[in-house]
Amino acid sequence: MVKSTLSILFLVLLISLQSCDHVDNPYPNLPSLELDTTLYPGNWSDYVVNEWPQFTVNSNVNRNVLIEDFTGHQCVYCPAAADLAHALHGANPSRVFVSSIHAGPTGIGDFQLVSPPEYPIDFTNPQGIEIGTYFGTNDGGFSGNPRGTINRFNNGFIFQSPNSWTSMVNTQLAENSLRVNIQSDLNYYPETKGVFLHVEVDKIDPSLTNELGIITSIYEDSLIGDQKMSDNSHNTSYIHRDIHRGNLNNQAFGRVLTNNDLTNGKYYVNYSFVLPNQLDGAHNPDNMHLLIYVYDRTTWEIYQVIKQPIIP
Repeated sequence: MVKSTLSILFLVLLISLQSCDHVDNPYPNLPSLELDTTLYPGNWSDYVVNEWPQFTVNSNVNRNVLIEDFTGHQCVYCPAAADLAHALHGANPSRVFVSSIHAGPTGIGDFQLVSPPEYPIDFTNPQGIEIGTYFGTNDGGFSGNPRGTINRFNNGFIFQSPNSWTSMVNTQLAENSLRVNIQSDLNYYPETKGVFLHVEVDKIDPSLTNELGIITSIYEDSLIGDQKMSDNSHNTSYIHRDIHRGNLNNQAFGRVLTNNDLTNGKYYVNYSFVLPNQLDGAHNPDNMHLLIYVYDRTTWEIYQVIKQPIIP
């Protein structure tokens, strides 16, 4: 696919990973990014001049929370954990967000298996499997589903049982020291199913000296599908929520923020991608959203997360 040449202001440079503290279990190499300008149904120069966003001052003062719920459609204890995560989001819908990742500590386990006709939908994706596999054996690991992280905060362990989620979410919500701020802008073009995402990252706390990573993930808001319940019954009308569908540019661990991304003291990262269909095959941008988060690549802690709808 032919890509047009961007002006120097918007050129996305090749990123080289610097060494990090996880020397025994290094991160995978991260690919470079390049905008696919053919997803814009017009002259790209018009996009650059007329549709590329100009960010205003970010007025947000709150630290948000990401709950990563590692789950499976054949896990009998997972529906209760999913209900808890959804309730925590419902109590703080603009600050608490859920990532339901269908993966276990070996990537795909018994709970994630597709076994038609009872469980025909494959909820997994390569990045979710890679994340589960990595954390299954590294940085403390996790024993199985359901388990989760709360901003990947290390409370003795990064992975926590659902019994700890509520107290940890409340602690994170009460924290009043915002260390990183994020805002984003998105343009979607139904003619090509193309999306252009523009992200501004402001590192507010100058004491943050570890390498920072940025991850953007695609989510399906809800889908009716099969789920094994706590009594081992088969629920054919279960509502799966906040389904992790993968990470942009196939980057399970995102990309590093470098000085090459800096303009006037803030980081700017741009993405382009084709919005996937739902798991049932329908194309419904109203039922999709993105989560964008910045994390510490030494400690894994997520300093900020925001939600970006496809259709505002």
